[in-house]
Amino acid sequence: MRLVPAAILTAAMLAACSNGPTPEGEPSAPAVSDHTEFPTERPTPTRPASETSTSEPQPSAPRTPPAVKLFPAFPGLPRFERPIAMVEVPGEGVMLLATQPGQVFVFEERADTSMAELALDWRARTRREGNEEGLLGLALDPRFAENRFVYLYYTAAGGARRSVIARFTAMGSGTELRLDPASEQVILEVPQPYSNHNGGALAFGPDGMLYIALGDGGGQGDPQGNGQNPGTLLGSILRLDVRELPYRIPSNNPFAQRPDARGEIWAYGFRNPWRFSFDRETGALWAGDVGQNSWEEVDLVRPGGNYGWNIMEGAACYRPPQGCNAEGLEPPVAVYPLRDGNCAVVGGYVYRGRAIPELRGFYLFADYCSGRVWALDADATAAGERAEAVLLLESGLPIASFAEDAEGELYVLAFDGRAYRVGAE
Repeated sequence: MRLVPAAILTAAMLAACSNGPTPEGEPSAPAVSDHTEFPTERPTPTRPASETSTSEPQPSAPRTPPAVKLFPAFPGLPRFERPIAMVEVPGEGVMLLATQPGQVFVFEERADTSMAELALDWRARTRREGNEEGLLGLALDPRFAENRFVYLYYTAAGGARRSVIARFTAMGSGTELRLDPASEQVILEVPQPYSNHNGGALAFGPDGMLYIALGDGGGQGDPQGNGQNPGTLLGSILRLDVRELPYRIPSNNPFAQRPDARGEIWAYGFRNPWRFSFDRETGALWAGDVGQNSWEEVDLVRPGGNYGWNIMEGAACYRPPQGCNAEGLEPPVAVYPLRDGNCAVVGGYVYRGRAIPELRGFYLFADYCSGRVWALDADATAAGERAEAVLLLESGLPIASFAEDAEGELYVLAFDGRAYRVGAE
């Protein structure tokens, strides 16, 4: 199966629905289609003339990514319950790994490591009533070596349903590293109307700001209209300055001076941007946004951009039969249909490591249910060229997240309980 860049979908397409990025169960790999057909039951979205021009940039020579495999990264470790995020602790030779039920583990970054220590047990404070709730995000402060700050995104237990972004202080180092439970300082709490579409990814950008992904709050079709409402934090990627608590809104945020919008917002119009990342070489922000029931999408996120939900789903109109106006909306850079076992896109990273030189500059992403992993030429896409995402492998794994180490090598976290390293075939 090959994916089609959203900018060149000129036929009318079906609108799209998965209920989130982490459905229960561990599906096996489905059969693979050798082509993609796009249904034509719904009207083509109306786009401004500039977007339908035939003078769009053309790729000089499409690159083909090399064949890759997934290798168990730490085969000696016990299996983790729903691993959701992993980061390398700079200069200490260890990894921190968070699990959705609410634990953080630390272990040596060696292929033969065999023991993981519990760095934080937050299960009593983490709500897991919904399948998409739990401990969902983990990030280290850019100055971690000096301040020892670790940031978590979790669904809070007790009281009203809400997402919490909090800062913890790490004690000790190496495999003795522990997150002090008493050090928690809440940065932001966001009320959640439903148990799904929580987003949950955290990452510091090259500008030192903390970026946070929030879904539209849940419910089929965005019943509260949060995706197209910049007056709410839901359905957005936020950008916060956390050097002073709880946080400051950077003055150059695109909505910082607008009284009708939340100044924390960096971009909006998302349904459930489950995982996002920064290209360590260019600083570009990439996100996978989970669709409704027909289309999954990959976005190149720009400040102030409106990514269309719930006017659009992928590159298709979501509101039939009257059609929709896509003027002013940011189109996705790639979409794929929810069939052949696909259910929810998992955003990954642009590969900038050294182990696979031919893979450099490709953005890797996956589908949770099918376990497929694709590669999109990020350099060509960012330059405005048309690039087609290419199927890299059929893993058969319930892939929930990606991770990147200090050298730019990539890992896949799967709900079979293991972390896998992306390596050459």
